[in-house]
Amino acid sequence: MIDLRSDTVTEPCDRMREAMATAQVGDDVLGADPTVKQLEEFTAEILGKEAALYMPSGTMTNQVAIRLHTQPGDEIVMEENSHTYYYESGGPAALSGVMCQLIKGDRGLFTAEQLTAALRPKNLHFAPTKLLVLENTHNRGGGKIWPIDQLQSVTNTARNANLRTHLDGARLWNASAATGIPEKEYAKHFDTISVCFSKGLGAPVGSALAGSAEMIDRARRFRKMFGGGMRQAGIIAAGAIFALQNNRPKLKADHKNAKLLAEGLTGLKGIDIDPAAVETNIVFFNTTDPAAELVEKMNQKEILMLALGENSIRAVTNLMVTKEMTNQAIETIRSICQ
Repeated sequence: MIDLRSDTVTEPCDRMREAMATAQVGDDVLGADPTVKQLEEFTAEILGKEAALYMPSGTMTNQVAIRLHTQPGDEIVMEENSHTYYYESGGPAALSGVMCQLIKGDRGLFTAEQLTAALRPKNLHFAPTKLLVLENTHNRGGGKIWPIDQLQSVTNTARNANLRTHLDGARLWNASAATGIPEKEYAKHFDTISVCFSKGLGAPVGSALAGSAEMIDRARRFRKMFGGGMRQAGIIAAGAIFALQNNRPKLKADHKNAKLLAEGLTGLKGIDIDPAAVETNIVFFNTTDPAAELVEKMNQKEILMLALGENSIRAVTNLMVTKEMTNQAIETIRSICQ
């Protein structure tokens, strides 16, 4: 089985399992888990922030960040296909009571001018805009990377408008692997940043929210409020530490395999794909026939992908997929499309 549905399907290797099995643990809610502390300190160091907080999921880190930066009745600004808006179950409204102002971007990216146009004037009739949320890399943008200059321009505009800034950096590791720009260079433009350990890095569970010591101390209350306080979490935190120490360099192989897949699908009957659009580990392509039918034919031959729309398919390369498996997937799809 070649599973290209997502980079969340990765499983711990034997060495990661050993690290988890031997991890020192304690009650993290009481601040007594040494392995969780080690993970949080390590993550904060990588991101150039004062502190970090370990949580069960990226959805929770994003939603805690929104709650941290806003009050009910506020408005937050993000791109219209952002994970925080599109895939987090209405969390901004349900958990923080905020409105979402959406900007129509290009593969998840927008300009400082678009942000300025979206900001509401100070008027008692309007919800006050308090927070800008960006996503890097952008999931529904096909793994698109924010150019650092454009990111800086947009966040500077937000700061000049007295907005706080949060980065959904679930796949920030991929952006850094692809560009060579250290994670902290992206993170320095934001008040808070969330990163995920259970996607491309291959850990089984968890994300972290990083920021100032004051913000992260306050975020602990919201993590508890949202049900994210964990006890002997060092067992899973050890997997995340192993992932940070060992798997970040492997992301470049995922990117090469994604490009290989895109180039291999180019020109196949019934498939429309632009290999130049593949910047990291996410591959989008369009189909002439219903996408669900092609996905089912691939499933029958043990190639797993996701149909995202009537004529759109997503494939995500990951730690579990080698170059040889990528070539096998290409040949299988070629045989289907003949």
